[in-house]
Amino acid sequence: MRILTVAALVAAGVLAGLNGVPTASAETACVDLGGTVGQDQICRVHTENPTYTLDFSFPNDYPDQAPVTAYLTQARDGFVNVAEMPGSWNLPYQLDAKGAGYRAGPPTGGTRSVVFTVWQNVGGVHPQTYYQAFNWDVAKSAPITFDTLFKPGSKPLDVIYPEVNRYLQKEQGMIDSIPPTEGLDPTKYQNFAITNDTIDFYFSQGEMFGESAGPVEAKVPRALVAPMLAL
Repeated sequence: MRILTVAALVAAGVLAGLNGVPTASAETACVDLGGTVGQDQICRVHTENPTYTLDFSFPNDYPDQAPVTAYLTQARDGFVNVAEMPGSWNLPYQLDAKGAGYRAGPPTGGTRSVVFTVWQNVGGVHPQTYYQAFNWDVAKSAPITFDTLFKPGSKPLDVIYPEVNRYLQKEQGMIDSIPPTEGLDPTKYQNFAITNDTIDFYFSQGEMFGESAGPVEAKVPRALVAPMLAL
């Protein structure tokens, strides 16, 4: 139940935090979260006390820092609220969000992506892992969503859905296919990263498959959807 509580708090906070947030510069985002930037240009945030341990890391040079900062701030606040609830047990709780950066295209154009793998343990029997991705069109200086990634009127899931099934069965040995009710639902494909060769999709634990399957990643060759891309 506490896992669901954290997820609900984070989801509610992030939806509020990602709307109407002024743009934050790359120089202040890490500072706003109380982190430090290493020589590798990765921002790291660490908080540890008897109640909880929290670790964040993400590329400090991602162009659109405001939604990243808002997401991590709300994730932190929701997690801390649950950890400090009366009656919390199996302390300390843990929250770890690691952001991996991706680039595609030329440095002065192309795209940038950062995908967070978020691992949390809030006293339940099993920890939970979920994803949150952010994408940026460098040339247009605008965020990229699943809807804006493709040309209007195109039907990318007609290609992506069977390819994801094929990838998971061949590369990860999954036996069960994704049913059409799930596989053709665009809301399931909101977390992705763009590379020169692939579009990588990330499915949080329990999002597309049962909880026991854990988090799932699938790679779709970029060439398969290239005619439909709006980039």
